Amino acid sequence: MVHVRASLSQLPAYVPGRKLPGAIVLASNESPFGPPPGVAGTLAEAAGGVSRYPDLNATDLVQALAARHGVDPDRIAVGAGSSEVCGQLLHTVVGPGDEVVFGWRSFEAYPILTAVAGGTAVKVPLRGHTLDLDAMAAAITDRTRLVFVCNPNNPTSTALGERELLDFADRVPREVMIVVDEAYREYADPALVPDALALFGDRPNVVVLRTFSKAYGLAGLRVGYCVAPPDVAAHVRKTQVPFSVGALAQRAAVVALGESAEVARQAALTVAERERVTRRLRALHYNVPESQANFVWLPLGDDSADFAVHCLAGRVVVRPFFGEGVRVTIGLPEENDALLALAATWKG
Repeated sequence: MVHVRASLSQLPAYVPGRKLPGAIVLASNESPFGPPPGVAGTLAEAAGGVSRYPDLNATDLVQALAARHGVDPDRIAVGAGSSEVCGQLLHTVVGPGDEVVFGWRSFEAYPILTAVAGGTAVKVPLRGHTLDLDAMAAAITDRTRLVFVCNPNNPTSTALGERELLDFADRVPREVMIVVDEAYREYADPALVPDALALFGDRPNVVVLRTFSKAYGLAGLRVGYCVAPPDVAAHVRKTQVPFSVGALAQRAAVVALGESAEVARQAALTVAERERVTRRLRALHYNVPESQANFVWLPLGDDSADFAVHCLAGRVVVRPFFGEGVRVTIGLPEENDALLALAATWKG
């Protein structure tokens, strides 16, 4: 029998949001609006070239991202979704025995990717459904190589403010990489949740992670990126699987960046629905933390599985985290109404 790494034998597989034909799917934090209008035409035009390898360096996309964020192109590294970029960052700094600190619960891929990189995950319990930065700072040791700060946090939807983030960054040793994962940045209130790129500027140990999978509606094409110090970004590019961001994905992402006004309009519609859903759920006596993402968190504990089964019986798919809570993506108004009707009839 082929020898398999012992560290992987107990590693759980990533669990995606469930798909059910004909059902309302509110489990995967996808945009309900589809990609920006110009993307479909671009994909049709570019489809004839898929027999050729894509640009290894994603030159046009990197240039467009650099222009958008006002940084030099050598600070950008891309990957097949922000999940791959997380893995690239881990492979850049983590070796056997090294530690990676993050709040828990947070993005489900963090512990999986850490183990694949050969590192040891250090899970720090949340405080009030929010990352506990004091406890995370205290968990850093001389073996810590990277800290993930998911802001807004997935799956609990909560976010940290400017002062908290700055104080935390000041407490982290400069040789430890801080990765601020802003997958849901477009749904956050800028008056409450700072833009990490603007906040941390050129700090040599801070990397900011973004994705096209959420507000930009390109989850099926897999495009993510990070903005990092040039020397870090150069190493991150080395760890990317060659050609992992396909030609169609690169073209679509460039077009989507050019349609930022439409992306912002759609995000605003989702935020308005998020507030409506939150108000109604609270009126039904659900405990709903303040969300800064395109989903809400229901901390139902041991009732999480039962609530998810109840919703599934009504043809609405939500994402349970057994024993902890349920994450519900904000969809179109009629989809949200279906969820609210089920929430009203659940006997928890």
